[in-house]
Amino acid sequence: MHVVTSFCLALVSLCIAVTARAETSEELAQQVREAETAFADTMARRDHAAFASFVAADAVFFDKETALHGREAIAAAWKPLYQGAKAPFSWHPETVEVLASGTLAHSSGPVLDPQGRRVGTFNSVWRRSADGKWQVVFDKGCNVCACADHSNP
Repeated sequence: MHVVTSFCLALVSLCIAVTARAETSEELAQQVREAETAFADTMARRDHAAFASFVAADAVFFDKETALHGREAIAAAWKPLYQGAKAPFSWHPETVEVLASGTLAHSSGPVLDPQGRRVGTFNSVWRRSADGKWQVVFDKGCNVCACADHSNP
């Protein structure tokens, strides 16, 4: 009987611990918002290595009409954007949505030129790994006119 009681108490304790560690959708969205903001900050800081660390090894980034597959190809294609003293553009998240599973998220927001004018919109899909780190798995942007055209069929 003592073993059964101990087992039940251990099981209840485990359930309480798991529930206490469960994150709300708002907390998960905030994690993605912070990851996206830090990702964008790599451009402002001109830190190409940090940029690559946010890109999943199997990521796909769309570059105009082509798709770049894998962190290495993406990092190589983006490297020229990180050269020079001034960033050619910036971005920040306006919207973030996370699946109920807490494993995938979408972020979107404006892309701004160096003068702060909106020149496009980015859309990124983030995946959460087992260790809790969020990385971009898909990224695609569009210029302001193209995005407006798609929203008005």
